[in-house]
Amino acid sequence: MQLAAVILVDGLVYASYLFMVAVGLTVIFGVQRVLNTAHGSFFAFGAYLAAMLIGAWYKAGWPAYGGFLIIVVSAAVVGIVLGLIIERCLLKYLYDRDEHIVVLATFAAFLALEDVILLIWGTDPYYAIQPVQELGATQIAGLKFDNYNLSMIAISGVLALSLWYALRRTTWGKMLLAVIYDREVSRAMGINVTAVFLITFILGSILAALGGAYLAPTISVLPGIGVEVIVIAFAVVVIGGMGSIPGALIGAVIVGISRAAAVHLLPSIELFVIYIIMAGVLIFRPEGLFVPVKARRI
Repeated sequence: MQLAAVILVDGLVYASYLFMVAVGLTVIFGVQRVLNTAHGSFFAFGAYLAAMLIGAWYKAGWPAYGGFLIIVVSAAVVGIVLGLIIERCLLKYLYDRDEHIVVLATFAAFLALEDVILLIWGTDPYYAIQPVQELGATQIAGLKFDNYNLSMIAISGVLALSLWYALRRTTWGKMLLAVIYDREVSRAMGINVTAVFLITFILGSILAALGGAYLAPTISVLPGIGVEVIVIAFAVVVIGGMGSIPGALIGAVIVGISRAAAVHLLPSIELFVIYIIMAGVLIFRPEGLFVPVKARRI
């Protein structure tokens, strides 16, 4: 019973921050048809900025709740600044280009941003464990789990419901769906496709940065974290289906639970279990488990 509880909680915690990153990636792809490799750098920038500011905040002896506010502010700042720069200075010139060129361009941006991280924060790890300590722990099945990690699960659930509601029940969501299905007709109907692209990319960037900022207090923030997360986030969206928000959620849960089970039951396959699942899904469902509906031109 205890082992099952540990696997479930650890898997959901891992899935939570993966979902934050993967859903931003899949939203951007769904609307703009851009496979943004630089997404991992947004995650890393969010983690570094949050860790640095949280450390300075608590060192100054300011109120404890400020650390949680810093997480949100760091994600917003990174997402808005980097999202605006990458979309306006790079992607807007590539929307009509071949998809391979777009991937190469975003990969180049990713490499450049990784070097910027080294220039700003260096190679030393950053630690910001104070928010985790502030929230304490909860006992489940005779074991203690950090409330901070449990809150990550709750926030991801709220985020999934909010995105679903925004996409299906709001005017902005309907505009997004129109742009996804046909850009030309959307422009003819008076929708500002350029603004939709920019806001969507910034939103996706904020979500990636939020995943990094929220995870920062639970890890040592060091160079290379963006590389690892973008690879696994790609696996999540491939399993769930590119452009599908429910797919990103289910894919993150599958990857999270599978990895946690491998870590606790068979550590030797922990590095491979995610890719084994992805390969199995691609064999039977090449477009993922939840393929978004595609419009047909008649």
